Amino acid sequence: MPTPTLTRAAIAALLLVPLVTAQDAPQDAPQDPAPEPSTPKFLTLEQASGRAKAPSFAARAESISWAPDGIHVQIGGGKEVRWLDPETLQEVPAPAQPEGAEGEPPTAEDTGRARRPRPGAPASPPLSDADRERVAKALQALEGVDEKLAEKLARRRGRTSADGAVRLIDGDAGLYFHGVDDQDDERVGIVPAEEGPFRLLDLTADGSVAGWVAHHDLHLVSTVTGDLIEVTDDGSDEFFNGELDWVYQEEVYGRGNFKSFWFSPAGGHVAFLTLDESPVHEFTVVDHVQDDTFRVKPETVNWPKAGDPNPTVALGIARTSDGQVTRVDLGAYEGIEFLIVRVGWTPAGRCLFMVQDRIQTWCDVSVADPDTGAVETLFRENSETWVDRPSEPRWLADGTFLWESARTGYDHLYHYRADGTLIRPVTAGDWALTGVTAVDEEAGTVTFRATEGGAVNVNHYRVNLDGSGFQRLTRGPGSHSITFRADGRFLLDRVSSLAHPEEVRLCDATGDLLKVIDRGEIPAQAEGYPVARWELFEVPARDGQLLDVSVLKPVPFDPQQRYPVWVSTYSGPNAPSVRNRWNSNARYQFLAQNGVIVLQANVRSASGKGHWSTGTAYKQMGVVELRDLEDAVDWLTANPWADGSRVGITGYSYGGFMTAYAMLASDRFALGIAGGGVYDWGMYDTIYTERYMSTPQLNPEGYAVTSCLKRAGDLKGYLHMHHGVMDDNVHFQNMMQLALALQKAGKTSWSVMPYPQNRHGISNRDQRWHSRLVEWELIQEHLRPVTAVQRAQAEAEVLFEEAVGGPADARRRSR
Repeated sequence: MPTPTLTRAAIAALLLVPLVTAQDAPQDAPQDPAPEPSTPKFLTLEQASGRAKAPSFAARAESISWAPDGIHVQIGGGKEVRWLDPETLQEVPAPAQPEGAEGEPPTAEDTGRARRPRPGAPASPPLSDADRERVAKALQALEGVDEKLAEKLARRRGRTSADGAVRLIDGDAGLYFHGVDDQDDERVGIVPAEEGPFRLLDLTADGSVAGWVAHHDLHLVSTVTGDLIEVTDDGSDEFFNGELDWVYQEEVYGRGNFKSFWFSPAGGHVAFLTLDESPVHEFTVVDHVQDDTFRVKPETVNWPKAGDPNPTVALGIARTSDGQVTRVDLGAYEGIEFLIVRVGWTPAGRCLFMVQDRIQTWCDVSVADPDTGAVETLFRENSETWVDRPSEPRWLADGTFLWESARTGYDHLYHYRADGTLIRPVTAGDWALTGVTAVDEEAGTVTFRATEGGAVNVNHYRVNLDGSGFQRLTRGPGSHSITFRADGRFLLDRVSSLAHPEEVRLCDATGDLLKVIDRGEIPAQAEGYPVARWELFEVPARDGQLLDVSVLKPVPFDPQQRYPVWVSTYSGPNAPSVRNRWNSNARYQFLAQNGVIVLQANVRSASGKGHWSTGTAYKQMGVVELRDLEDAVDWLTANPWADGSRVGITGYSYGGFMTAYAMLASDRFALGIAGGGVYDWGMYDTIYTERYMSTPQLNPEGYAVTSCLKRAGDLKGYLHMHHGVMDDNVHFQNMMQLALALQKAGKTSWSVMPYPQNRHGISNRDQRWHSRLVEWELIQEHLRPVTAVQRAQAEAEVLFEEAVGGPADARRRSR
């Protein structure tokens, strides 16, 4: 295919000058000297990749929040603070800030008049000068703690109980604690270092008991008496008490959260999980690059792959006064492989926990008596596909609770009695609730986010607890974030969309606009960089299902040209790529400036529209998603300016899988760059994979049809794979397995790039820059965009021709 060319319209657009020549101008027009063309700036690859400082495309509005007096709107920060009266909409003088006051008061999105207290956080902010001095002085009462050490300890962030009464400080000599009682009396103590290491520290709400895990055993200390309690003593590398293994923290309780013990509200009990790791197979990742040696360093961890044994889980409850343990009766699940996916407490002091079957088609919500271990199951959630890990119940003052469920195919809110009896649905409709943000029990209302106004938007709503009075609080398309004034009479709405930069609106309690306080500007545009604008579309798939699609056209854009297309995707279950909010990604702007159309599409299972849509991926991850991506590409390339023969695709993790799968199972893509992908679902972990695919034993057909390994002989276009060699999430094994399969299939149009000492993502700055260099070189080689440099060269040719007359190439040939 011939190399794309430029029309004079495109060149003129590049120069931001009109298409008017001297011959075209009116004869009586003044013969002023021609103005110098205003040439725009263009991003460099270094800027777009974070290698060099880049102009900002963020377009954020000014810092605006509710003022500390709870009445006015505060605009700006530091010495430039202004106040706005929401009653009169006029600015009023802001009071002088106390000396040393910095920043703004902390605010929470969607603040309501009634908010649940936040449990004790694992890390606390630094102390004020006065409090730090007080703690340091108190610590000096301990043996071996002089003034210098006390000051050093007091400066550490530490951990503070929810009521602020007790602070833990992990020091070299041990775990220090400082407490203040109701009479303002102070107490200090230390747990010796040999009782540590003090991992996963936590405190009861009143700070009277602290807990930690050391050597896989759960330990407690009373901060009142200093008594130490060893709750368990059987911990080992194969038996965990109060801590999670790799798969439970990654796929259930949250990446990086290995803690699995929970204090009761009154602090008299602590619930904890025990994990028997002995059935779990090990997996080893290898660091091939060690300083001053050519030996390697292996890391071995218990890591269950799909179909392999999971750890065996049990639930215990210990009295914090003496460590006496009661085992929760899980006899109802005898002979069943199960997961315990959430543990907490009811306000009445019963342990609330949730159990799912191995492949997560149901979830039991149960309570246990902390003294006997007897269990009562409140209800069971079922699904024809899978049940996502439920959110915690939201308890109300009368002992009832609010519960989120996707039982109808859409996430909605339900009101339950404490015994598990359904009172009523609170929300209903062909839309999905995406999060409760506030409950005002006095007013009897719930504020929440939902997709009623479109799944790509973020809108906020209010409804009465009895299900009546549904109303929308935010107006217009886009992604809204709201903050109520303390009395609930006004709200601030910070909103942006793909089409419009951020603005902050002052609204009344129903969401009606009173004043636009500020609109964001695009710094890059002010600096002379062209800004491509995203466009949002609804595109019909082959079966009529509408897909949300966003497109970023080249800048300047010439509809007479044919441009290559770059598809950036993730497409994992319920993980949309397209969101209707301002996109400040400089990499996409770089591509647009260099003649590439960027396309993103929400495949139906990643649409955010509800579980009915997400569930289409069940037992065949990748199959329906790829069809939807093909349909989005076909829709775009039906336009004469989008070249269907020059379409590339890229993604990381699940997106890496989708990229490789697209190159093997579709003919729409000329280039694929896959990062950190799962190339056969049998190589990924049990809990994530089996939620969506069941087990390889129960669903062999699904694992076969979604395997990139089995399709290696069908490679079309050029596939490049890169992977962190020490990836402990999606193993490097995936890339090696697919490389071997491609070799055996005799395929040559592919390449691999290992990144030593990197895990799931390329964290090293130099290696990340290398990956961007490789990506851009492959795009230029296989998709052949007309880059900004090439456009500048073509422009120079045009100017030369107009200056001397005749085609430049012909003159060169005549000479």
